[in-house]
Amino acid sequence: MEAKININDSGNTELLPSKKEESSRKLLWVDISHFSELWQFLICSLVVFIFFIPYGYLQEAIFAIKGFKPFGWYLTLVQFFNYSIFGLIESQFNNTQRRIPLVLYLLLGLILLGSMGFSNASLGYLNYPTQVIFKCCKLIPVMIGGILVQQKVYKAIDIVAASCMCAGLILFTLADNKVSPDFNLIGIILISSALFCDALIGNFQEKMMKKHSASNAEIVLYSYFVGFVYLLFILLISGQLRDGTEFCIQNPVTYVYIFLFSLSGFFGVQAVLALIRTCGALVAVTVTTCRKAVTIVISFLLFSKPFTFQ
Repeated sequence: MEAKININDSGNTELLPSKKEESSRKLLWVDISHFSELWQFLICSLVVFIFFIPYGYLQEAIFAIKGFKPFGWYLTLVQFFNYSIFGLIESQFNNTQRRIPLVLYLLLGLILLGSMGFSNASLGYLNYPTQVIFKCCKLIPVMIGGILVQQKVYKAIDIVAASCMCAGLILFTLADNKVSPDFNLIGIILISSALFCDALIGNFQEKMMKKHSASNAEIVLYSYFVGFVYLLFILLISGQLRDGTEFCIQNPVTYVYIFLFSLSGFFGVQAVLALIRTCGALVAVTVTTCRKAVTIVISFLLFSKPFTFQ
């Protein structure tokens, strides 16, 4: 195995991954590195749509269960637990070794918890299309995060395209606001907090994968497990762990939905990480934004809600 020794500014030496390691790209245990970057992009994008469209449907179905809306953080806890188990199984199957320092996972897990936790909790106050539309607007925060975290320089056309997409989605949101009873200030604060975390998470993941040549399985296992531990303590102290568990035991179909929700999300996350590795965080977010637009349409078709074409 080829490797390079690099002496950084502080005088410390670090072992850099070989070109072979950097070029090896897997998606759901399948090596796709022999495809061109265009085909890698198309394959990963297709997998994102395949798994995240049912993910969005199941998320709305869970919050459509009568009485579940206060338990968004409990949903996040079970989701993180399931992701950790799935990640552990994959890591054991592939004999994955940790490459990213644990201290970085403490930070990554916290940001990931904020991104998904605030997003799930916001559904207790916002209707699903409004929440998704706000999530679609994370293109601009992700670009800002790319500048701050990775010192990236974006072209003017990238900024204009992202701004136009966000503007169109905001106009859609304003139309929905006139007819939606769930458009709530607390929900807006929660989803805005999720957007702040979204601005960091993809860029941190991209930077860590490039620097440490970490596998998708490693990132999923450690980051979601750390987030699970954080949230477990919070819910134990607040009492929401008991309340959420009691509700789901009384409504066992909730656990079925959450399991399927977590399973589709886990595979979707793998595709997103493969996209980040191949094309970068901004392209990955753009693909997931397009997926969310499809999810909004499906939401209006499958779940009864008012809509305006004004």
